[in-house]
Amino acid sequence: MKLGTSSPLKHGSPEEWALNQTRLGCRAVVFPVRSDEPEEKIIAYKEAADKAGLTIAEVGIWRNALAQDPDERRRNMDYCVEQLRLADYLHARCAVNVAGAFGPVWDGGYRANFTEEAWEATVAMVREIIDRADVKNTYFTLEPMPWMIPTGPEEYVRLIDSVDRDRFAVHMDVINMINSADRYFDPEGFVDKCAQLLGSMIRSCHIKDVHLDGRYTLRLEECGPGDGEFPLRYYVSKMNEADPDMPVILEHLNSDEEYLKYLGYLKDELKGLI
Repeated sequence: MKLGTSSPLKHGSPEEWALNQTRLGCRAVVFPVRSDEPEEKIIAYKEAADKAGLTIAEVGIWRNALAQDPDERRRNMDYCVEQLRLADYLHARCAVNVAGAFGPVWDGGYRANFTEEAWEATVAMVREIIDRADVKNTYFTLEPMPWMIPTGPEEYVRLIDSVDRDRFAVHMDVINMINSADRYFDPEGFVDKCAQLLGSMIRSCHIKDVHLDGRYTLRLEECGPGDGEFPLRYYVSKMNEADPDMPVILEHLNSDEEYLKYLGYLKDELKGLI
């Protein structure tokens, strides 16, 4: 596996960005430049990554392509297409987004997220993005979410079958799918199921942790690696079995200092796998 972070860390040039990552022992990165930024900047960061031997794991999107306002939805769809084309130019392993929400918060949980209308809209959205982008060197992926399609591996398989596009693949965030007691208390079994059903289609992974709060009712909280109870080494070992070059990206921290702290923890925890 290839460890990386979602943070570009503080830097003053593309070369310093790449050097900082390699000095930390990272071998994968999230591309820090958007498709709507100057072409020369995109090229400079791509060349810095290539020269440093860094795998570009992901191009992030993070826009609601199912927004209820038609103008917002059209703008977000256009951005999805351009970010996927950027990933293709970079030969990134994937471009990643969430499916999108049927409510005012772009990544929020709503009853409408689980309707047949939402399913059909998600399938149509993914098809349109892939068809318009017409990529050859990368894949479009959706990050699973606890309250948004897809919420689990079986649902992801169904979505892949429904979309029926060669350039649709899997982004793995196992913690996002720990949304029930059975998944929390049998994490190895859940990881096994994800690996069995999705392993060959996974392009990139996120890593973090989950903690069960003792108060009622069921309260599962995302947290930094080692601050929860999830068997992270087991998770990474299964992703490594699926693909020895699998990017595993540390995310959702609040500062460079936190990234350095938790990256250090992961390097110790994952010795022999990195």
